[in-house]
Amino acid sequence: MSARFIIEPLDKKHKRTDFSCGNERIDTYFREIVSQDVKRKYATCFVAREIATDRVSGFYTLSSSNVPLNEVPESLAKKLPRYPSVPAVLIGWLGRHGDYAGQGLGEVLLFDAIKTVATSSIGAHAIFADAIDDKAASFYASFGFIPLIERPRTLYLSVTTALSLIGQN
Repeated sequence: MSARFIIEPLDKKHKRTDFSCGNERIDTYFREIVSQDVKRKYATCFVAREIATDRVSGFYTLSSSNVPLNEVPESLAKKLPRYPSVPAVLIGWLGRHGDYAGQGLGEVLLFDAIKTVATSSIGAHAIFADAIDDKAASFYASFGFIPLIERPRTLYLSVTTALSLIGQN
């Protein structure tokens, strides 16, 4: 699957106007807002570009983040230092064009995001994902992400677990 695509940082050359994942919030964000977030350094954005057509097929964003320790499930929190919050990187947005549904592109984007975070030199204990709906939350949970106590659509994955997912541990 990934041989059909190149994943690279968002650039002005990437055409975003016809991107449609089927969720208007995600589509609007990608078409109209993401470049502002990148410019302001609120997020970085990576796009999957289909090699044969140059078409933007999907994207994800990463931002620095943290979460209060008391929101992490106790089974995980008891293994962490008693700092007020857990340093993390947030997968804030992830979407794939509807034409690629069922082809595994969502997984490719997720694993690229995980690899980007887990192999970076940034100090982060965890990767968080903000799921836009229950279907997205189930997607992340299927890869071992665990919902936070107070925010079940924000899910947690330790970098150690992430490394094992991508075969780097």
